[in-house]
Amino acid sequence: MSENTLLMTAVKAADDKRAEDITVLNMKGISLISDYFIICHGNSDKQVQAIAREMKEKSEEEGFNVKRMEGFDEARWILVDMGDVVAHVFHRDERSYYNLERLWGDAPVENVQSMLNQ
Repeated sequence: MSENTLLMTAVKAADDKRAEDITVLNMKGISLISDYFIICHGNSDKQVQAIAREMKEKSEEEGFNVKRMEGFDEARWILVDMGDVVAHVFHRDERSYYNLERLWGDAPVENVQSMLNQ
């Protein structure tokens, strides 16, 4: 299975749980950590956990191995490591504080809307 399938699966899972401001950064050639970062946020601890849980479950249903999930209990910033795709699911307040989009500002932004329309 391809990383594009994994990326689309995770983005759709986040959207299904009403994640806000879903951003996908293409990290190829920029970071050795992964090929794509998904950055999104929820408005409550429960929503942040639901988004991360849905990403993990849907990815595993498609046959992808979720290597680890960190920060789930605190629900302020949950990292879902799916290998080629790493998702950062923030609580709204934490997202603006860490501002990963600015930190990785040289990374191209992928068109999320086209992924959700497929």
